[in-house]
Amino acid sequence: MRTKAAIIREPKQDGWEIVEVDIDDPRAGEVQVKLAASGLCHSDEHLLTGDLQFESYPIMGGHEGAGVITKVGEGVIGLEEGDHVVLAFIPACGTCPPCSEGLQNLCDNGAGLLSGKAISDGDFRVRLPDGEGVATMCVLGTFAPHVTVHQSSVIKIEKDIPLDKAALLGCGVCTGWGSATEIGGASEGDVVVVVGIGGIGINSVQGAAAAGARAIVAVDPIEFKREKAMEFGATHTCASMDEAMGIVGEISWGRMADLVVLTMGVVEGKDLLPGLLLTGKGRRCVVVGLGDMMAVDAQISILDLAMQQKTLQGAIFGGTGPRKQIPHLLHQYRAGNLKLDELITKTYKLEDINQGYQDMRDGKNLRGVIIYDENDW
Repeated sequence: MRTKAAIIREPKQDGWEIVEVDIDDPRAGEVQVKLAASGLCHSDEHLLTGDLQFESYPIMGGHEGAGVITKVGEGVIGLEEGDHVVLAFIPACGTCPPCSEGLQNLCDNGAGLLSGKAISDGDFRVRLPDGEGVATMCVLGTFAPHVTVHQSSVIKIEKDIPLDKAALLGCGVCTGWGSATEIGGASEGDVVVVVGIGGIGINSVQGAAAAGARAIVAVDPIEFKREKAMEFGATHTCASMDEAMGIVGEISWGRMADLVVLTMGVVEGKDLLPGLLLTGKGRRCVVVGLGDMMAVDAQISILDLAMQQKTLQGAIFGGTGPRKQIPHLLHQYRAGNLKLDELITKTYKLEDINQGYQDMRDGKNLRGVIIYDENDW
């Protein structure tokens, strides 16, 4: 199948390029999906900046998407044509050692996320018209109206859920919510600090609120995002971690935060020191945002970390698996306990993807979303 797609040909390219690509039919264990929508996540921006680098180029971006299955390959279990699905950026096979231990977000199939090649055979499923293979972001590539993906990346959902809203569950919502509630362990009465109120951080805010946190401090330099955080459950806002020190100290009677979640679009080593200083004794600081994949330097106080018995915790997909979290959060959405509609600040056509990412850089969006219409299908 020939369709249009947004690709980059090399790191630090000046924006996404809209081209025609050929999408293979599904092979064994795979399905083809007609997408309704794709979220514009900051992780794809890391491809442009070169913070994330793949094994091969060009790359078709996108890793948040939802749509309808149109074709099913041999040996696929539990999925059929016409099913509505969310594509999860973390595959979950269900049988590898991490999946068997309940760590679906660390599934062994995730080892190929930065290869961009098919899980089942390491080959390409997308090619340029001249035959050159195209890698896909997180073995998905949702910056195209059609994708062929492995069944371990596909989560079936109920057909009454709007697909443009469900698309956000593929990354940002689950990652943010779970970073507060699952791996972060927020609970009733806690003081929680969320640093960076974008597509992930805003969901950490509403996750902490749902968990019953008594105080949620949203930290972001952009006023629009601070205002939005209050709508999603924040009780206090400030522009920087330095400013947050006094606020958190006051509302916690000097004990500092029970949980700090670092969800900035770019996390640098220097951010860990104030993050841990905001963290109370015996409490946890969770690092969610990405940075330069080659960066290895970090600033922390070893004395503070050890003597105050703090935990510095990494997190992927919120510390939980897509097969558990996506259906759970969609039930919460149906019950009115999870805001999805309000997350979408603006929608775009695929051809306007570069404007969508400029709006993200300018701090205008919580989440921009590409909507594919019938002409794209």
